[in-house]
Amino acid sequence: MPAPSAEQIARFDTANQVGDVVAMPSQLEDALWRVETAGLEGDATLARDGEAPLLVCGMGGSAIGGDLATAVLGDRLTRPLVTVRGYELPPWATPDAVVLCASYSGNTEETLACYEAAGALGATRVAVTTGGRLADAARLDGVPVVGIPSGLQPRAAVAYMLVTTLEVAAFTGVAPRIRTEIDAAAAALGGLVAEWGPDADDDNMAKAIAEQAQGACVCVYGAGSTAAPAYRWKTQINENAKLPAFAAELPEADHNEIVGWEGAASIGPFVAIFLADTDQHPRTRQRIELTERLVAAGAAATVMVETRGTAPLDRVLSLVLLGDLVSIYMGVLRGLDPSPVPVIERLKAELASAPSA
Repeated sequence: MPAPSAEQIARFDTANQVGDVVAMPSQLEDALWRVETAGLEGDATLARDGEAPLLVCGMGGSAIGGDLATAVLGDRLTRPLVTVRGYELPPWATPDAVVLCASYSGNTEETLACYEAAGALGATRVAVTTGGRLADAARLDGVPVVGIPSGLQPRAAVAYMLVTTLEVAAFTGVAPRIRTEIDAAAAALGGLVAEWGPDADDDNMAKAIAEQAQGACVCVYGAGSTAAPAYRWKTQINENAKLPAFAAELPEADHNEIVGWEGAASIGPFVAIFLADTDQHPRTRQRIELTERLVAAGAAATVMVETRGTAPLDRVLSLVLLGDLVSIYMGVLRGLDPSPVPVIERLKAELASAPSA
């Protein structure tokens, strides 16, 4: 099957989600402005000493900002930055924690439950949302709200969720502020958009990977700073291509999952994608390359992807951008509109109509 053309992408991607993805460079800059507008810088209630953590509470595309921020900050973190997915805060959470509640719609019930739990605990809260019940509750409680633009698919708001997390981490003392790195990443991503976007050559990397992955179950592997981008690839393929996909982290997968590839070809085509970083420990790089070679016999194809850029944020976002585009191209190659996720909407509707336990 040939690579998707710009015309084919436009025909199936009726909501122009690909346009939101290639707008990521400008979204990074807009996100900084929106954090500034919220007045978080200099807010004395956010400053923390000691070991106080930053908890990022969210689900789906609203939670990924916490994972990616941890990958970007790496050893620059001076205190824990933990992503919380679910209805409850960790049992070890204390009143000195700062809780960032991230919900694109503002109506995510798990995040609303964490917002209430943080209030009951006496923790300092921040909200990032387009509105909904979260914004209403936060404004009533005097909690700062970082307002982000509506009209996107929640998963396409990744730049807003990531930048907000990075900035809140700086204001709380969890990590240094990396605003210049954000500005530089916006410029660097612009070049990658031209290289991988829908108007680029049909043999560009994003379209080529989508072709290789067609008709197969995709397993994405990361290590260290590329583990969070690997999970992002998995969830984007789930939602945009409407296909099963899985993610795992090395070196752990080398102690179990690698064995399963011996039987992969007997149950269906599987493609293994490995996300490597130019700044990884040499031993990690050896492990990635060896793992790719060992699973190749059971795989329909293996793909090695390298980060692009110099700073950690550049490199992490290069993988996010590439994976987002690959997932949309995969959906288009299947003749599907990447944006609608009716089964998720059905689940939410049925949960809303079910009596609470």
